[in-house]
Amino acid sequence: MERAVDSKDRLGECPLWDGGALWWVDIHGKVLHRFDGKLVTYALPEMAGSIALMPGGWLLAAMQTGIYAWNNGQLRLLAKNPRPDHRFNDGRCDAQGRFWVGSLKDPEFTPTGTLYRLGSTLVEKRSGICVPNSTAWSPDGKTMYFADSPRHKIWAYDYDLETGEAANERLFAAPHPGFPDGSCVDADGCLWNAEYGAGRVVRYTPQGKVDRVIEVPAKEPTCCCFGGAALDILYITTANGAGVWATRPGSTGLPEARFKESP
Repeated sequence: MERAVDSKDRLGECPLWDGGALWWVDIHGKVLHRFDGKLVTYALPEMAGSIALMPGGWLLAAMQTGIYAWNNGQLRLLAKNPRPDHRFNDGRCDAQGRFWVGSLKDPEFTPTGTLYRLGSTLVEKRSGICVPNSTAWSPDGKTMYFADSPRHKIWAYDYDLETGEAANERLFAAPHPGFPDGSCVDADGCLWNAEYGAGRVVRYTPQGKVDRVIEVPAKEPTCCCFGGAALDILYITTANGAGVWATRPGSTGLPEARFKESP
């Protein structure tokens, strides 16, 4: 484990690997980072809770007032936030290019957040959420994962890639005393979850069993992703100035899905 980038993020989140570079946001710092051996930082007009890849060099950014397409500072609105008193948090695209993202009330974290799906329109899929996190899919796209961090629970769902619907909610894991934060899935179908407050990343088998625990030299890891040319480096974002950490855990990741805009 080594510090890959001393970015001193207040709340680093949502790392994504694309084209030889690592992207992530500092939510409370209102910035977007790109690192390919050199760190480039872009100021954002609002907090961005998560990002996703788009075709043509664009990124999707889930911000306070809405979900935007971003390219080198240029912004184009894709969908307004139905509740701008809540900010968007963790989000990810499924294999068909739909973007799922949750919202929260910051800093109260009351159970008033919402899970949305953005395809042709922004659709509310679940309510009563405190802090949405851990959105991810199995390699075949048939299982979706989602967590509400203060409840210390990660759920799994049967997922229909054709319709974009999740069903049959079941408890997948119950991390404690740490809080389940952001996740990624490796090529073996195992879920890697950053445990905020516990200083570790936990690898779960598809059956929800703890397979490995990797200690992180930072108490508050927030999310993780696989990167590098062989997708064999696990990058871990953190909060409160600890930067981005990296390790080679012996597993490989999967290419990140891209948001597919509707015509």
